[in-house]
Amino acid sequence: MAQAKNGETVTVHYTGKLADGTVFDTSVGGEPLEFTIGERHVIPGFEQAVMGMGIGDTRTVDIPAQEAYGDHNADLVFQLEPDTFPPDMDLEVGQQLQLDQPDGRVVHLMVADVTESMVTLDANHPLAGKDLTFELELVGIAEQGQ
Repeated sequence: MAQAKNGETVTVHYTGKLADGTVFDTSVGGEPLEFTIGERHVIPGFEQAVMGMGIGDTRTVDIPAQEAYGDHNADLVFQLEPDTFPPDMDLEVGQQLQLDQPDGRVVHLMVADVTESMVTLDANHPLAGKDLTFELELVGIAEQGQ
């Protein structure tokens, strides 16, 4: 039976959970995730977990934060005065914002706190600093050259 290896395009159904069991994402009931092993389109721990699986195999894997979205970086949390934002913008904790950089990059931010005098923004990935658990099912391996 074929096993998933580096360079192959695979399709995987997954359910991602936090340490407390909260589901943060799943493909079950929808389209499976397709990616090529080794191209770093998914987090390293996810990619490593799929290696060696055969079609129909299932696996549950715990991925530490360092092999997922990294540790939470305090340097990516900063504060701005409320008048930095448009006056008609109602900022709420948890709100996602995007900032277009002069070089064309887009930075995603989350509003972490809002007070009368300060808005705290966090540019870390929402799952940074969190250990993750994935339930995986390998549903396909594309033949080489396709």
